Amino acid sequence: MAPHDAYQWISTFLDTQAAELGASRNTLLAYGRDLKDFTSWLGRNTLDIAATTQQDIENYLINCDAQGLAKSTRARRLSAVKQIYRFAFEEGWRADNPAIQIRGPGRDKKLPKTLEVIEVDRLLDAARQTGRNSSDKLRNTCLMELLYATGMRVTELVSLPASAARGDPRMLLIRGKGGKERMVPLSPPARLALAAWLTVRDDIEEERATKGQPASLFLFPSRGKAGHLTRHWFYQRIKELAVTGGVAPDKVTPHTLRHAFATHLLANGADLRAIQTLLGHSDIATTEIYTHVLDARLSELVLQHHPLAQDEDDPEL
Repeated sequence: MAPHDAYQWISTFLDTQAAELGASRNTLLAYGRDLKDFTSWLGRNTLDIAATTQQDIENYLINCDAQGLAKSTRARRLSAVKQIYRFAFEEGWRADNPAIQIRGPGRDKKLPKTLEVIEVDRLLDAARQTGRNSSDKLRNTCLMELLYATGMRVTELVSLPASAARGDPRMLLIRGKGGKERMVPLSPPARLALAAWLTVRDDIEEERATKGQPASLFLFPSRGKAGHLTRHWFYQRIKELAVTGGVAPDKVTPHTLRHAFATHLLANGADLRAIQTLLGHSDIATTEIYTHVLDARLSELVLQHHPLAQDEDDPEL
């Protein structure tokens, strides 16, 4: 039997996404925000989620477009609507799926931003210098070395369990999207940074234990609700490191380091399938974007430095 109202539709859908598909908290929050916007629009137009037609959904998308929302936002919202109606159809809440034939606006094809090797080096140097004390500097260095050495998503990084770092590992076991696990090798600098931080981290935990405070399971503990450093905290920290290292802050985000990891591997001859595995991409097409990034960088180098690409009227020739 179908739920009685839109709130129950959304909560049941999200519960199933979490329980059966292992959707992450961030994914669930994104679905929740988009579906709340959709159902709020339905309410303002006296429409019922259980009786919505294809035309109703298309009118909602027109409304999103009229608000000036980006293509990527509209595509994401339509994806959430498609997901919940597919779920409703499979559960027997509806005899049809009103969203199945609707095509989205598509996404603007933008190549991901990446960093030059020298810029990554500057960020790593900045991490070694930044912090209130030596333990902060070791933690920041470990975070940056691990991120660049493994190409982890920032959520995967900050939520790493301490157990993953024991025994001077050559490989890290990472739990990614949907609970999927993958093994990623560690570079020698990352292993050194990890060992140095782990020693300090354990000393801090022992001191907390003497005060009767509970031990943390995470490699990067925090007193916050999550028990570990947050994505937001790390986003702010990496911007500070960019300023310290003389790298343009608008170029640097945690995900930019993931892009740099993949692009630099590809530039040095790594196999695309291997990069796909290391990044945890389920579809090789997602990984192929880095071939376009590399092509664009090579084209830029040629245009800037090849003598035949210079302007004949350039007075410096």
